[in-house]
Amino acid sequence: MRNSVSDSGLRASSIHASAGGPIGIVAAMPGEITALLHAMRTDRAVESHLIGGREFYSGELFGRRCIAVLAGVGKVAAAITATTMIRTFDISALVFVGVAGGLAHGISVGDIVVAETLLQHDLDASPLFPRYEVPLLGVSRFPAHADLSNALALAAEQYLGFVGVGRVHRGLIVSGDQFVNDADDVRALRDALPDALAVEMEGASIAQACDAFNVPFAVVRTISDSADGEAGRDFPRFLEERASGYSLGVIERFLQGTPVTFGEAEADV
Repeated sequence: MRNSVSDSGLRASSIHASAGGPIGIVAAMPGEITALLHAMRTDRAVESHLIGGREFYSGELFGRRCIAVLAGVGKVAAAITATTMIRTFDISALVFVGVAGGLAHGISVGDIVVAETLLQHDLDASPLFPRYEVPLLGVSRFPAHADLSNALALAAEQYLGFVGVGRVHRGLIVSGDQFVNDADDVRALRDALPDALAVEMEGASIAQACDAFNVPFAVVRTISDSADGEAGRDFPRFLEERASGYSLGVIERFLQGTPVTFGEAEADV
Protein backbone atom coordinates (compact mmCIF):
# COMPACT_ATOMS: atom_id res chain seq x y z
CA MET A 1 0.00 0.00 0.00
CA ARG A 2 1.36 3.40 -1.01
CA ASN A 3 0.79 6.65 0.78
CA SER A 4 -0.70 9.77 -0.77
CA VAL A 5 1.22 13.04 -0.49
CA SER A 6 -0.74 16.24 -0.04
CA ASP A 7 2.13 18.75 0.32
CA SER A 8 1.46 21.13 -2.57
CA GLY A 9 5.09 22.26 -2.43
CA LEU A 10 6.38 18.91 -3.67
CA ARG A 11 7.25 18.60 -7.33
CA ALA A 12 5.50 15.81 -9.24
CA SER A 13 8.87 14.22 -9.89
CA SER A 14 9.38 13.91 -6.14
CA ILE A 15 6.10 12.02 -5.75
CA HIS A 16 6.78 9.65 -8.64
CA ALA A 17 10.23 8.44 -9.55
CA SER A 18 11.57 10.28 -12.57
CA ALA A 19 11.87 7.87 -15.49
CA GLY A 20 15.10 9.47 -16.67
CA GLY A 21 16.51 10.45 -13.31
CA PRO A 22 19.79 9.27 -11.83
CA ILE A 23 20.12 6.24 -9.58
CA GLY A 24 20.71 7.06 -5.92
CA ILE A 25 23.38 5.02 -4.12
CA VAL A 26 23.49 5.29 -0.34
CA ALA A 27 25.71 3.73 2.33
CA ALA A 28 25.99 4.30 6.06
CA MET A 29 29.75 4.24 6.66
CA PRO A 30 32.80 5.36 4.66
CA GLY A 31 34.20 1.84 4.42
CA GLU A 32 31.10 0.76 2.54
CA ILE A 33 31.29 3.33 -0.26
CA THR A 34 34.87 4.63 -0.57
CA ALA A 35 35.71 2.55 -3.65
CA LEU A 36 32.47 3.59 -5.37
CA LEU A 37 33.20 7.28 -4.83
CA HIS A 38 36.74 6.80 -6.15
CA ALA A 39 35.36 5.07 -9.26
CA MET A 40 32.86 7.88 -9.78
CA ARG A 41 35.61 10.49 -9.62
CA THR A 42 37.71 8.44 -12.04
CA ASP A 43 34.95 8.07 -14.64
CA ARG A 44 34.17 11.76 -15.10
CA ALA A 45 33.94 15.07 -13.30
CA VAL A 46 31.83 14.93 -10.16
CA GLU A 47 29.74 17.70 -8.66
CA SER A 48 29.48 17.94 -4.88
CA HIS A 49 26.39 19.30 -3.09
CA LEU A 50 26.48 19.87 0.66
CA ILE A 51 22.91 19.56 2.00
CA GLY A 52 21.90 18.96 5.59
CA GLY A 53 25.44 18.13 6.63
CA ARG A 54 25.75 15.45 3.95
CA GLU A 55 27.83 15.60 0.79
CA PHE A 56 25.94 14.34 -2.25
CA TYR A 57 28.14 13.43 -5.23
CA SER A 58 26.57 13.77 -8.68
CA GLY A 59 28.25 12.19 -11.69
CA GLU A 60 28.57 9.18 -13.91
CA LEU A 61 29.40 5.70 -12.64
CA PHE A 62 29.95 2.82 -15.06
CA GLY A 63 27.96 4.58 -17.74
CA ARG A 64 24.94 5.53 -15.59
CA ARG A 65 24.04 8.84 -13.99
CA CYS A 66 24.23 8.44 -10.22
CA ILE A 67 23.95 10.37 -6.99
CA ALA A 68 26.07 8.86 -4.20
CA VAL A 69 26.04 9.83 -0.54
CA LEU A 70 27.22 8.74 2.88
CA ALA A 71 24.14 8.70 5.12
CA GLY A 72 25.59 8.09 8.55
CA VAL A 73 24.61 5.35 10.97
CA GLY A 74 21.10 4.61 12.24
CA LYS A 75 17.50 4.89 11.13
CA VAL A 76 17.08 8.65 11.57
CA ALA A 77 20.26 9.46 9.63
CA ALA A 78 19.22 7.10 6.84
CA ALA A 79 15.69 8.49 6.59
CA ILE A 80 16.95 12.09 6.49
CA THR A 81 19.39 11.20 3.73
CA ALA A 82 16.86 9.30 1.63
CA THR A 83 14.28 12.07 1.90
CA THR A 84 16.83 14.74 0.98
CA MET A 85 18.00 12.73 -2.02
CA ILE A 86 14.46 12.10 -3.24
CA ARG A 87 13.33 15.71 -2.81
CA THR A 88 16.45 17.26 -4.35
CA PHE A 89 17.76 15.07 -7.16
CA ASP A 90 14.80 13.50 -9.01
CA ILE A 91 16.26 10.02 -8.61
CA SER A 92 14.69 7.17 -10.54
CA ALA A 93 15.52 4.60 -7.85
CA LEU A 94 17.51 4.24 -4.64
CA VAL A 95 19.95 1.45 -3.79
CA PHE A 96 21.24 1.06 -0.25
CA VAL A 97 24.51 -0.87 -0.06
CA GLY A 98 26.71 -1.96 2.82
CA VAL A 99 27.25 -4.67 5.41
CA ALA A 100 25.07 -6.46 7.96
CA GLY A 101 25.18 -9.09 10.65
CA GLY A 102 24.00 -12.57 9.71
CA LEU A 103 21.01 -13.93 11.63
CA ALA A 104 19.78 -17.04 9.87
CA HIS A 105 21.55 -20.36 10.17
CA GLY A 106 23.53 -21.15 7.04
CA ILE A 107 24.49 -17.55 6.30
CA SER A 108 28.23 -16.94 6.43
CA VAL A 109 30.58 -13.99 6.45
CA GLY A 110 31.10 -12.92 2.84
CA ASP A 111 27.62 -13.97 1.72
CA ILE A 112 25.34 -11.31 0.25
CA VAL A 113 21.72 -10.72 1.22
CA VAL A 114 19.34 -8.88 -1.12
CA ALA A 115 16.23 -7.72 0.73
CA GLU A 116 12.79 -8.75 -0.42
CA THR A 117 11.18 -7.06 2.58
CA LEU A 118 12.41 -4.88 5.44
CA LEU A 119 11.15 -4.40 9.00
CA GLN A 120 12.14 -2.38 12.08
CA HIS A 121 12.84 -4.98 14.77
CA ASP A 122 12.96 -2.38 17.56
CA LEU A 123 9.59 -0.76 16.76
CA ASP A 124 6.95 -1.60 19.34
CA ALA A 125 3.97 0.71 19.95
CA SER A 126 1.86 -2.04 21.51
CA PRO A 127 -0.79 -2.25 22.80
CA LEU A 128 -1.88 0.68 20.65
CA PHE A 129 -0.56 -1.00 17.50
CA PRO A 130 0.76 -4.50 16.80
CA ARG A 131 4.44 -5.02 17.47
CA TYR A 132 6.62 -3.95 14.49
CA GLU A 133 3.73 -2.12 12.80
CA VAL A 134 4.47 1.49 11.82
CA PRO A 135 1.80 3.52 13.64
CA LEU A 136 -0.93 4.90 11.36
CA LEU A 137 0.45 3.14 8.27
CA GLY A 138 -0.90 -0.33 9.04
CA VAL A 139 2.25 -2.01 7.71
CA SER A 140 5.32 -3.56 9.29
CA ARG A 141 7.13 -4.98 6.27
CA PHE A 142 8.09 -2.83 3.31
CA PRO A 143 8.67 -4.71 0.04
CA ALA A 144 11.68 -3.83 -2.06
CA HIS A 145 11.16 -3.22 -5.78
CA ALA A 146 11.16 -6.65 -7.44
CA ASP A 147 12.92 -5.76 -10.72
CA LEU A 148 15.56 -3.70 -8.96
CA SER A 149 16.19 -6.49 -6.45
CA ASN A 150 16.36 -9.09 -9.20
CA ALA A 151 19.00 -7.06 -11.02
CA LEU A 152 21.03 -6.62 -7.82
CA ALA A 153 20.80 -10.31 -6.98
CA LEU A 154 22.11 -11.20 -10.43
CA ALA A 155 24.95 -8.70 -10.02
CA ALA A 156 25.76 -10.18 -6.60
CA GLU A 157 25.83 -13.70 -8.06
CA GLN A 158 28.22 -12.51 -10.76
CA TYR A 159 30.50 -10.81 -8.28
CA LEU A 160 30.65 -13.77 -5.91
CA GLY A 161 31.36 -15.99 -8.90
CA PHE A 162 34.28 -13.70 -9.69
CA VAL A 163 35.73 -13.83 -6.17
CA GLY A 164 35.02 -17.55 -5.95
CA VAL A 165 33.35 -17.68 -2.53
CA GLY A 166 30.01 -16.88 -0.91
CA ARG A 167 26.32 -17.24 -1.72
CA VAL A 168 23.45 -14.87 -2.41
CA HIS A 169 20.35 -14.99 -0.19
CA ARG A 170 17.04 -13.19 -0.57
CA GLY A 171 14.43 -12.44 2.05
CA LEU A 172 13.78 -10.35 5.15
CA ILE A 173 16.34 -7.86 6.48
CA VAL A 174 15.58 -6.26 9.85
CA SER A 175 16.78 -2.87 11.10
CA GLY A 176 17.14 -1.28 14.51
CA ASP A 177 19.04 1.41 16.33
CA GLN A 178 21.44 -0.98 17.99
CA PHE A 179 24.58 -2.83 16.96
CA VAL A 180 23.66 -6.45 17.64
CA ASN A 181 26.69 -8.25 19.03
CA ASP A 182 25.33 -10.65 21.62
CA ALA A 183 24.37 -14.29 21.16
CA ASP A 184 21.30 -13.88 23.39
CA ASP A 185 20.08 -10.98 21.25
CA VAL A 186 20.59 -13.08 18.13
CA ARG A 187 18.51 -15.89 19.60
CA ALA A 188 15.78 -13.44 20.60
CA LEU A 189 15.63 -12.03 17.07
CA ARG A 190 15.52 -15.52 15.57
CA ASP A 191 12.68 -16.50 17.89
CA ALA A 192 10.68 -13.35 17.22
CA LEU A 193 11.40 -13.15 13.48
CA PRO A 194 12.35 -16.64 12.31
CA ASP A 195 12.50 -15.65 8.63
CA ALA A 196 14.95 -12.77 9.19
CA LEU A 197 18.21 -13.28 7.31
CA ALA A 198 20.29 -10.30 8.45
CA VAL A 199 20.26 -7.39 10.87
CA GLU A 200 21.52 -3.83 10.36
CA MET A 201 20.68 -0.26 11.34
CA GLU A 202 19.28 1.61 8.31
CA GLY A 203 17.49 -0.40 5.64
CA ALA A 204 13.91 -0.37 6.93
CA SER A 205 13.94 3.40 7.43
CA ILE A 206 15.21 3.85 3.87
CA ALA A 207 12.32 1.61 2.81
CA GLN A 208 9.75 3.69 4.69
CA ALA A 209 11.06 6.95 3.23
CA CYS A 210 11.01 5.58 -0.32
CA ASP A 211 7.53 4.16 0.24
CA ALA A 212 6.28 7.60 1.30
CA PHE A 213 7.43 9.10 -2.00
CA ASN A 214 6.71 6.11 -4.27
CA VAL A 215 10.37 5.72 -5.19
CA PRO A 216 11.62 2.23 -6.16
CA PHE A 217 14.31 1.00 -3.80
CA ALA A 218 16.44 -2.02 -2.98
CA VAL A 219 18.83 -2.97 -0.19
CA VAL A 220 21.88 -5.19 -0.68
CA ARG A 221 24.04 -6.20 2.28
CA THR A 222 27.26 -8.18 2.55
CA ILE A 223 27.50 -10.26 5.73
CA SER A 224 30.38 -8.91 7.83
CA ASP A 225 29.79 -10.84 11.05
CA SER A 226 27.39 -13.19 12.84
CA ALA A 227 25.96 -10.46 15.13
CA ASP A 228 27.26 -12.42 18.13
CA GLY A 229 29.94 -11.82 20.73
CA GLU A 230 32.63 -11.79 18.02
CA ALA A 231 30.90 -9.07 15.97
CA GLY A 232 32.77 -6.27 17.72
CA ARG A 233 36.00 -7.65 16.22
CA ASP A 234 34.72 -9.15 12.98
CA PHE A 235 32.71 -6.14 11.82
CA PRO A 236 35.48 -3.49 11.84
CA ARG A 237 37.92 -5.93 10.26
CA PHE A 238 35.54 -6.74 7.40
CA LEU A 239 34.62 -3.07 7.02
CA GLU A 240 38.26 -2.06 6.66
CA GLU A 241 39.45 -4.93 4.49
CA ARG A 242 36.56 -6.06 2.29
CA ALA A 243 33.31 -4.08 2.48
CA SER A 244 34.16 -1.34 -0.02
CA GLY A 245 35.32 -3.87 -2.61
CA TYR A 246 32.11 -5.87 -2.31
CA SER A 247 29.98 -2.75 -2.73
CA LEU A 248 31.96 -1.71 -5.79
CA GLY A 249 31.88 -5.18 -7.33
CA VAL A 250 28.12 -5.58 -7.00
CA ILE A 251 27.19 -2.05 -8.06
CA GLU A 252 29.56 -2.14 -11.04
CA ARG A 253 27.90 -5.28 -12.38
CA PHE A 254 24.44 -3.92 -11.62
CA LEU A 255 25.02 -0.65 -13.47
CA GLN A 256 26.72 -2.33 -16.42
CA GLY A 257 24.04 -5.01 -16.74
CA THR A 258 20.72 -4.88 -18.54
CA PRO A 259 19.34 -1.36 -18.02
CA VAL A 260 16.58 -1.13 -15.43
CA THR A 261 14.29 1.87 -15.93
CA PHE A 262 11.58 3.12 -13.65
CA GLY A 263 8.67 5.16 -14.94
CA GLU A 264 5.73 6.44 -12.96
CA ALA A 265 3.65 3.32 -13.62
CA GLU A 266 6.34 1.11 -12.13
CA ALA A 267 6.76 3.38 -9.11
CA ASP A 268 3.07 3.01 -8.30
CA VAL A 269 3.19 -0.80 -8.11
